[in-house]
Amino acid sequence: MMMDARKFRILQAIIDDYILTAIPVGSRTISKKYEMGLSSATIRNEMSDLEELGYLDQPHVSAGRIPSAKAYRLYVDQLLQKGIIPTGESENVHRYFDDRTRQMEDVINHAAKVLSGLTHYTSLVLSPKGKELRIRNLQLVPVSHNSALMVIVTDGGIVRDTVVNVGEGLDADTLYAISRMLTERLNGHTLSEASEMLTGARQGMQENHRVLMGDIAAFMGQAGTGSGQAKLALGGPSNILNFPEYNDVEKAKGFLSVLETKEKLVDLLESHGEMAFTVRIGPETGIPELSDCSLVTATYRLGDNTHGTIGVIGPTRMQYGHVLSILNAMGQQLSSLLGQHKE
Repeated sequence: MMMDARKFRILQAIIDDYILTAIPVGSRTISKKYEMGLSSATIRNEMSDLEELGYLDQPHVSAGRIPSAKAYRLYVDQLLQKGIIPTGESENVHRYFDDRTRQMEDVINHAAKVLSGLTHYTSLVLSPKGKELRIRNLQLVPVSHNSALMVIVTDGGIVRDTVVNVGEGLDADTLYAISRMLTERLNGHTLSEASEMLTGARQGMQENHRVLMGDIAAFMGQAGTGSGQAKLALGGPSNILNFPEYNDVEKAKGFLSVLETKEKLVDLLESHGEMAFTVRIGPETGIPELSDCSLVTATYRLGDNTHGTIGVIGPTRMQYGHVLSILNAMGQQLSSLLGQHKE
């Protein structure tokens, strides 16, 4: 019996729930609270297997399970540090890392909702540009005799992953050694920088290493370019309608059209640069539809070289002191929350 992707997902849910509640976790709890698409009976069987494997303890016959010390070690080493997941099911592994990839997006979307709720204005949260993200860790996990799952963890916990071809003689131990070497050399570099470094370093390598490095370099180059567009999350887009200035239908439609297209807002937020705060009042926004609005923005950071922007749009008579205070607190919270993945 081995730890597969499904068991790992169930174990992760049990640990998360137990940390939150300190109550032994049963199969029905997992079935109801976590959308896994599995029945309680299936989860119960998997929990029995996890107990047999030593990852769960059952304090009482009729009670649920609690994580063992072995489970916490797995959680810390593989979940929080994004290490190797021992599975042969590459599709499930991809799904897991897709879930981790959405971690930042979830935080940003939630931050937008919180910010609009606190200010009663329309909020904007802009993620860092992908091309600015810097590599923190790289892992090559064998999934078959000639392929491996490459996982690149960047600052802020953002993950990029793909399956790469591996040549003859590149077994699990060799791939682990290559992973450590690449992590040491590429740590702190952007994806685009790493791609150039690997392309230049291929000369003189053995054929199988040269092919592997070529695939890795190509993926990094593509990921660095393709993810360059920052993501924008909006909160309370209709909040502006609560203000009498926007009782006029055409005026409200113009405002909402800017929110819908987003491009102008992204350009405006990116022009914020790395300034701690900016306040653009009325026509200073440069967007005619926002000529009666003010935009207040602040910066949050994921590291020394990576930053995103948060902002609030409201009538020019907004409560600026209150908004600046909230943006300052929200920026610190996001920096702390998203920066917790730093080593």
